[in-house]
Amino acid sequence: MRIGASTFAEGVDLSLYIIAGISIFFLVGITAVMIYFVIRYNKKRNPKATNIEGNNTLEVIWTVIPTILVLVMFYYGWMGYKPMRTVPGNAIEINAYGQMWKFSFEYPNGKLTDSLVVPLNRPVKLYLNSRDVLHSFYIPAFRLKEDMVPGGKNYLWFEANLKGKYDILCAEYCGQLHSYMLSSVTVLPVEEYEAWFEKAPTITDEHPGLTVMKQNACLTCHSQDGSKIIGPSFKGIYGHEVTVVTDGIERQVMVDDEYITRSIKQPGSDVVQGYMNGLMVSYENVLTDQQIKDVIEYIKTLK
Repeated sequence: MRIGASTFAEGVDLSLYIIAGISIFFLVGITAVMIYFVIRYNKKRNPKATNIEGNNTLEVIWTVIPTILVLVMFYYGWMGYKPMRTVPGNAIEINAYGQMWKFSFEYPNGKLTDSLVVPLNRPVKLYLNSRDVLHSFYIPAFRLKEDMVPGGKNYLWFEANLKGKYDILCAEYCGQLHSYMLSSVTVLPVEEYEAWFEKAPTITDEHPGLTVMKQNACLTCHSQDGSKIIGPSFKGIYGHEVTVVTDGIERQVMVDDEYITRSIKQPGSDVVQGYMNGLMVSYENVLTDQQIKDVIEYIKTLK
């Protein structure tokens, strides 16, 4: 990770250095005074306790100086924070989505990616959206961190000033695989970014249902090879009976089109025995009927 990869880095770092410097100064100073007092006023040197009168001058000094220092720290913190909420009018607008346990990005032309690509020295505004629980969108190299709140509206903006590739992390514990929620932001020269932006998605032979699963992080919780992760594996499940818990009652159901559709739209209605309820959110307003059909057709192939 490079130092200072965005225009905000200098201001944030300056605030950190000032606060850390003041904290270290007082840590050393107070510790030194404590050691001096322990030695100067120990029982051997002062066998008889004496009362020490107050000093108004000292009272004023250690009230006024800390107040000034707190205001100094507030000033530099505010001067570093204020520009982060003032978005230039010419910023490129991109939708960023967080979900267990993946980030995805939607560009103005409809392009959808798993990692962020932005131009060098151009302002970029990200609209932060959560599809399930609370996430925190964090780019350490850019000194940026903002929450993705389900049902809420939030944003951040930045201007990258160093070409390269930088980590994107989730800084809010969001479930069992929180540490796997990783992505990246690639900063390209303007010409390269525009060429990438205009380029049509690569045509592959990948099943459309698999593409939908990848885009929505389904494979983070459901394996394709029979292994147990957070949810049941997709391998060989279609056409077989499974034991589910419905309103606290165990029952046998057949895994068919209707069951899979219901599990996608209402994941808490029939929970497969042995798995935890509440980890999966509804995708009723996320996936279209055609996408759900593609997912079902793909599951059928995993025999």
